[in-house]
Amino acid sequence: MSLNKNNKAQKTAIILLGIGAALIAATAPAEAREVNLYSERQPFLMKPLLDAFSKATGIKVRMVYLKKGMVERLRAEGANTPADLILTADIGNLHNLAKAGLLQKSSSLVLEANVPAKFHHPDGIWYGLTVRARVIFAHKDRVRPGEVMSYADLAKPHMKGRVCVRSGKHMYNISLLASIIAAEGEAAATQWAKGVKANLARRPQGNDRAQIKAVYHGECDVVLANTYYMGKMATNEKSPVQKKWAASANLIFPNQAGRGAHVNISGAGITKHSKNKAGAIKLIEFLSGNSAQKIYAEGNFEYPVKKGVALHPMVASWGSFKADQAYLSLIAEQRALAAKIMDRVRFNN
Repeated sequence: MSLNKNNKAQKTAIILLGIGAALIAATAPAEAREVNLYSERQPFLMKPLLDAFSKATGIKVRMVYLKKGMVERLRAEGANTPADLILTADIGNLHNLAKAGLLQKSSSLVLEANVPAKFHHPDGIWYGLTVRARVIFAHKDRVRPGEVMSYADLAKPHMKGRVCVRSGKHMYNISLLASIIAAEGEAAATQWAKGVKANLARRPQGNDRAQIKAVYHGECDVVLANTYYMGKMATNEKSPVQKKWAASANLIFPNQAGRGAHVNISGAGITKHSKNKAGAIKLIEFLSGNSAQKIYAEGNFEYPVKKGVALHPMVASWGSFKADQAYLSLIAEQRALAAKIMDRVRFNN
């Protein structure tokens, strides 16, 4: 009789323990379960990073890829948004999201240590994760050594009919012009935009790769493009002709005798209505850490934002360069004016 009572007591205890465990799991912090991410960066690039994060932390990441329209989507979703975290491909969109009040402040000793101050918002509203430079690609034969050494050179008379560039209103070129405003003022930036427009070999069109293709085909001698395109083209097995495009041009880091080359970032921020801020912070911390920074460097020919992380061998082969030390948060404040200047000088017409 006592044995039966003991067995019943043990079974009851096991049942109660099981119920308790289920209740604990159900009420456990969201941090322990999943993070919802809206990303402008493509799935093929993000998957190895997110898989590594989940393996290291046990936190699942649900990612939605948004090529554009992130501001509009978050505004429409409001407090009902599932997004805890956003990831963008440019400082401009980070700035727009912050200015629209769609991101919230955060703080983290890990992020403060991993991300240099010039690459994050002073209030922790966003953090840079990778770095790329906006540089000059110049034809190896048609451009003499020393002929183009700065952004200013692109606007000088000797470059007339020799310059190609994508739309002046594209976020990469707006950020570059904003950096000129921050360094030299509105008048100088306007004169630069006018000078470059006067030197164009064709109307602005295509993406960065299309500009380097134009150099190869002799449509122009110099173009503006982000550094990582050199790596993407030089290693492109699916479209081997792009290797020829890359091989036709030298990569020149501008302004090395002055303030340095303009650099931009991809970055992340926590949404205003995040349901899992703690988990989102953990993900940003991971993306700024050694293992994720190495994956970024190897997968997309970008510069790690964290110091001390090894570069991709091809990126290292381009040599070290002096980067503009201006805080990106200050440059981003000039983006609206940069867009107005591009309209004012009718850059794309």
